[in-house]
Amino acid sequence: MKASALRGKSVEELNKELLELRKAQFGLRLQHATQSLTKNSENQRVKREIARVHTVLNEKSKASGK
Repeated sequence: MKASALRGKSVEELNKELLELRKAQFGLRLQHATQSLTKNSENQRVKREIARVHTVLNEKSKASGK
């Protein structure tokens, strides 16, 4: 998901998205550990998505703090 799409969401929706991404990341780590992961790039994609969500959350918290 692009950062512009994430900026349109509320903080609650972003936190929910972050929770879902972390669950997906955990599942991918388990698949990697058991050597059943077929797409290694998925791990990196989810990690970047988590970083995007954190970035937008930080932007929103700084904007509300002003």
